[in-house]
Amino acid sequence: MGRKSAKIAVKKGAADKARGQVFTRALKDVFKAAKSGGPDPATNFLLKVAQEKAKKLNVPKDNIEKAIKKSQGSDGVGYEDINYEGYGPGGVAVFIEASTNNVTRTASNVRSYFNKCQGSLGVNGCLEFIFSHKSYFILTAEGLDEDEFSLEMIDAGAEDIERKGEELKVTGPMEVFGPIQEKLKELDITPEEASLVRIPLNIKTDLDEETLTLNEKLIDLLEEDDDVVTVYHNMDLDDEE
Repeated sequence: MGRKSAKIAVKKGAADKARGQVFTRALKDVFKAAKSGGPDPATNFLLKVAQEKAKKLNVPKDNIEKAIKKSQGSDGVGYEDINYEGYGPGGVAVFIEASTNNVTRTASNVRSYFNKCQGSLGVNGCLEFIFSHKSYFILTAEGLDEDEFSLEMIDAGAEDIERKGEELKVTGPMEVFGPIQEKLKELDITPEEASLVRIPLNIKTDLDEETLTLNEKLIDLLEEDDDVVTVYHNMDLDDEE
């Protein structure tokens, strides 16, 4: 293979990997939503949001349906939600949400990822004061009266409405997720994102390049695990990363 062909192959491989990661992330959102609220998007608002996002990303319909079936334990094996908390190199806080039909396997895998990357798996609750559990929504600002919309969201319990480009980001306490969701339904608005997220209260900004690379490897290993649904950390990365 010539040098030019090799470069094209490398670029294609990187693009394929990135697309695969996007598909995996979207399908995990579908799985999580269906598991928590049932398999019918007509009655499960989160699943409706996750499905619409997956379709926009061109995730195959069969893959979406398989993720929903898996969430319902259609293979006869139930899935248990479990969280893991630990520290990557340099004291980076890492919070993992998983759903598994084999806790022993998942715990062993998660521990091995931390060990490979010079981190340490901690006990549940060790990151209690590092992450805040928040309601989080993203929607397009197009066609909205922002002042009126903001008042509606504040009335529903939102703490912050931030505009970034053509998007509006709405955040609030965990307990107002339902009221905000209902208010969006009432306004006939389907957000692009709707979830409970863990937002870091302090950010690690003192990482050298080697430590940053090790932490990124840890996050990649965790996110590639089929049992892991979401990974949160407090590294200082830009929005795209």
